Formats: sequence, structure tokens, C-alpha cells
Amino acid sequence: MISPNQYLGSLVVALALFLGACSQQAPSETWNVNSSRQAPSETITIDSSSAQIVTSTPASSEATCTFSEEPVLVIGDDEEDDNQWFSYIWGMGLLSDGSIAVVDNDLFEVRIFDASGRHLRSMGQRGEGPGEFTNPATLGITAGDTLWVGNYRPWSYTLLTAQGQFVRRILLDPVYQNRSMAGGVLENGYTVNAKEGGVGMRTPDFDVPDTMIVEIHDPDGKLVGSLARIPHRTYGTVSEAPENLYLSPLFEARAAVDALGSTIVLAHGSKPEVQVLDDEFNLRMTIRWPEQNREVTRADIRAWREDYRKLRSPARYMLSQERPVADVFPVISSVRIGRDGRIWVRQYDRPREDRGWLAFGADGKFYCHMAQPPGNVQEFGADYVLLLHRSELGLQTVRMHSLTPPS
Repeated sequence: MISPNQYLGSLVVALALFLGACSQQAPSETWNVNSSRQAPSETITIDSSSAQIVTSTPASSEATCTFSEEPVLVIGDDEEDDNQWFSYIWGMGLLSDGSIAVVDNDLFEVRIFDASGRHLRSMGQRGEGPGEFTNPATLGITAGDTLWVGNYRPWSYTLLTAQGQFVRRILLDPVYQNRSMAGGVLENGYTVNAKEGGVGMRTPDFDVPDTMIVEIHDPDGKLVGSLARIPHRTYGTVSEAPENLYLSPLFEARAAVDALGSTIVLAHGSKPEVQVLDDEFNLRMTIRWPEQNREVTRADIRAWREDYRKLRSPARYMLSQERPVADVFPVISSVRIGRDGRIWVRQYDRPREDRGWLAFGADGKFYCHMAQPPGNVQEFGADYVLLLHRSELGLQTVRMHSLTPPS
């Protein structure tokens, strides 16, 4: 197995905020997250002088947020309406009037539905002209219900009004050939984008961790600078896999990044800690909570493999004995910023476990526990959660559940 210290890493913000070090070969050797196989961009100076450290103990709290057992809205289950059928949803969000925007990647369009689920309009088509898409992959919503549709290749943002009028296209400079791995759109028009530092230079032996480089681009797409360099995936190959197909170790901890409104959050899956920055890229707060190490056992590996074999088309190479396995489970699976400013942390599950979400207020204090809803969470609001739901037959639907705060 692989030691968790290989992935614990250190999160450095603008080469100034040092949170720790990770061991690559032995405990005495530290891995410098500032080094990369590609030249780093100019770093952003971070003011951390007024940052607060907020520590909570979620395990000692019974505060629980609940979502409605049945969805209050379902879009995509009306067989008589072609506009209700989705091919591949890659983004969705709630607009100010209660309508919902949905990005369909395979159909190259954005659809708008009213608060009752009735289709209002569709916008976009396949192409490279104004308001057209080659590969729509994300959706951000800013003031005035301006839609920011992430699109590649190369990575760009197509801005549309909620009525379907094309506003402009923003191409990142320097160019991102592939999609941004993480991030989002801030209310001020700045975008947070992320890429791997060693793409194209992967090794076959799972021995060199990659780095997620988090960058800031201004409203015209110009690079402002590098915000953070976070240890990310480790790649390697196994003999059963097709040529040039790289895997990551099973249960590996990875970087987690999100941006929304006036907030940016950065985390690494190995640490119960989230860095919170404002829209001027200053460290505002560090959220921490205690977490016990959870060792990976042979029973965990066996359970994962048994569950994986039950999938429709399991890939044999995923089960390879050559694939490394982490010693300890990560703490964090993903991080999301709610439309109301709360910070939601999806806890990492061991096989056949559901630890659900932890929610923290905008002040960093623990707010509630919440079970994982029946679908892939796309957006949290003050009183709702938007989900992407897939049926056993692969049918995709948009579902909204009401969200109730702790009693």
C-alpha cells in the first residue's frame, strides 16, 4: 500500500501560505509543491494577516439538515415532451426568477425551464460561431442571470443572457487546450481555473505526484496569476490496461477547489481543512475539524472490487493487483460553495459507507450534518438542493429537493 504521507502534501497559496509537507520517498524527504515540470505562472500575493482559524467538532454535534424525501420538482421525465429528454447533463443552476438552466453536452445547448418544470426556451447549437458550442461542460451564473457556459477545445466561456442573447466569448490567455479541472466564476467576472502541472509527462510507476495549479483570469480571460499549487493525482500504468492509459491509486486523496459569488475554497482530501479566500484573493479563513485516521483494510479493498464487478461494463484493469492502494482513506471527497455562502464538504466514504456532507456557515462555524441526497449534487441553496439523478437505465433527470435547516 501507499503511505498517506505521499498524498498529504502541503497547500501553498501564492508561495506564501505553507500548511505542511508531504513525503515522496521517505519521511526525511520533503516534496516542494512549488516545483513543477512546467514553469509556474506569476504568483498572486496573498494577504493572510487578518485570516481567522475556525475550529469545530462536527462529531460532537447532532445538528442535521434534511432534504425532502420526494423531490419538489423533476425535469426530464415527460415522455411526451422532447425538451424534457436529456442526453448528457454537465451543468445546471437556479435563476433569480426560480427558473432552472441546464447544460446538455451531447446536444450542444442550454435549456431553460420555469419553476414548474415547463420548457421555456433552448439556446445554442453545435458550432464555433457566436452562441454556439463545441463541448459545453460547465455552467456559472452571475448578476443579472448572465450564464457562463464553459466550453472547449480550447477552454473558453460563452456568455448568454437568460433570454438566449449572445453576450460575448472569453478565451483564456494563455490558452487552455483542455477543460478547466475545477474552479468557477466569481460575481465580479473573474474566473478560477485549474490544470495539472505535469500533463504529458506522466510516469508509469506511480512514483511522481502531479500538482493542480489553480489560476485566476480576469473578466477578459487574461491570466492574473497562480493562486495555489496543490498536490493532486499520482499516475501510473498496469499491464492489463490499454497502452497509454494511466490510473491513479485506489482511495487516493486529491485536490478540491470551488469558486462562487465572492468566495474561493481550496482543500486537499487528506486534511480536514478548507482554505477560504475572498474575491480579492486574500485568505479570509481556515476551517478545521478533528478527524481520526481511517486505515484501509483488506475487507475495504475486497468490498470495493466486489461492488465494481457489479457494474454493467467493468474494466478489468481497474481491478489490477498492480494498482497501488492508499493506506488511509481521504477525509474530503469534494467541496462546494452554496448560493447562500455556506461551505459544504462531501466526506470521503469507504466502500458501502455514506458519511454524507458537513456544512459550515459563512463564518466558518459548523452548521449541520446532511446525508447524501439521491443523486449527484449540482447546487446548494439556502432552502434547496439541485441534483443530477440517473436511473438504472441511465435516464438523466434534474431534481430539486427542499432543504430544511437544523431544528
